[in-house]
Amino acid sequence: MQIDTDTPIPLAPTDAWQALPARGAWLAALGGAALLFPFAFPAFFVARATDMVSPWLAVPVAAGVGALLGAWVAVKQHRRTRWRLDDRGFAVRRGNWWQSETHVPISRVQHLDVKRGPLERSARLSTLVVHTAGTRMAAVSLSGLDADDAERLRERLATQVDHDDAL
Repeated sequence: MQIDTDTPIPLAPTDAWQALPARGAWLAALGGAALLFPFAFPAFFVARATDMVSPWLAVPVAAGVGALLGAWVAVKQHRRTRWRLDDRGFAVRRGNWWQSETHVPISRVQHLDVKRGPLERSARLSTLVVHTAGTRMAAVSLSGLDADDAERLRERLATQVDHDDAL
């Protein structure tokens, strides 16, 4: 698949936030379903200690509830994640009630990575990792981006960093 990096992502006005593609919600749900483990283990011990219900029934029910709850929360988080590229840098906003907004100024960008696992490749999605100046492991990661958008963002940020370095 050829990525059209010649078509730049336009700089957004300061209030234009981009949503993640909806097709990434199932990947988020799959990751969130891992919550089944913290639900299953206590259910086993509670069932054994109380003898109210068989562990053979309690564990699968608790695991199913945990998986459904985790998937639901992950899909909600996916739907409430936004990104923006403007003349000041790259920003990511997450959450609804408890919002977190991370802004990476262009001057702090060190290098950029685009990662794609097998499931992300099958859905044409990518994870953009923006490594920043500062502490050893400072990075901003945004998973669930459209693969073409991730490539264009990487190219645009890299071009802006090169341009700022040349000045």
